[in-house]
Amino acid sequence: MNKITIYLTQTCGFCHAAKRLLEERGISYDEIDISSDLESRGEMMRKSNGMRTVPQIFLNNKHVGGFSELYTLQQSGELEKLLKD
Repeated sequence: MNKITIYLTQTCGFCHAAKRLLEERGISYDEIDISSDLESRGEMMRKSNGMRTVPQIFLNNKHVGGFSELYTLQQSGELEKLLKD
């Protein structure tokens, strides 16, 4: 089963948009709030090659990017293909 993880903060509009995009399509995900969790923030930065912005989205531990990249994958149909692999 494919696993999506979103590193986010609760006040981030793009984080909410990413969650909504997935929820509207019935796609489950795990979320990690890095607002006050320095260890998780460091983990996110290591896994995303130093990215500090949120959301940072991973599919099976592979870095997808942020909301814009997730939206592009969804619009192109690639997200569905990746989830089927």
